[in-house]
Amino acid sequence: MTNKKINKQDQDLFRLAIGDVTEIKSDKPHLNTNKKPSTRPRSQQVDYQEHLNRSISLDSDTLGLGDPLSFVAPGLQKNVLKKIRNGFFGIDAESDLHGLSRTQAQQQLLRFLHLSNQNGWRCVCIIHGKGYRSTDNQPILKNSVNQWLRQHRDVLAFCSAKPADGGTGAVYVLLKLSNKYDDQEPTE
Repeated sequence: MTNKKINKQDQDLFRLAIGDVTEIKSDKPHLNTNKKPSTRPRSQQVDYQEHLNRSISLDSDTLGLGDPLSFVAPGLQKNVLKKIRNGFFGIDAESDLHGLSRTQAQQQLLRFLHLSNQNGWRCVCIIHGKGYRSTDNQPILKNSVNQWLRQHRDVLAFCSAKPADGGTGAVYVLLKLSNKYDDQEPTE
């Protein structure tokens, strides 16, 4: 490149355009000593209890050891239960609540249902056990799961599993599609 001579008028116009200038004493970059931000996003606390609709009236009937579970949300056809039992939707995930206290089981169930909804899983299996070790032969987890699933806003229907999958000690649950999947697939 050749050095071009800049006339005085252009120099004055340039200095007027850039304004005051501070001379740099060192050409070394100044590194910020603050901690670098984490590469992982902050985990947001999810209140899983908000997914339960406590205003729903529940049947006071307690279930026995061999009693099957079934539920269909209002507005859904009754043949949805038949489709669930026959494996029309397929099982996407499974959660086992054996050996957990009622509080631990509720926390795990609500976390699992939230995760299932976020991942777009449509049908899941929840193993609650038959309650053989319960006092007075009244299955605590089975009755609790029955109540929690009826109250959960993402649950469309559920029914007891096939004997090969746990029979009356497990339940197939049909979930609403997550909002992020609304464009891809129509709901039943």
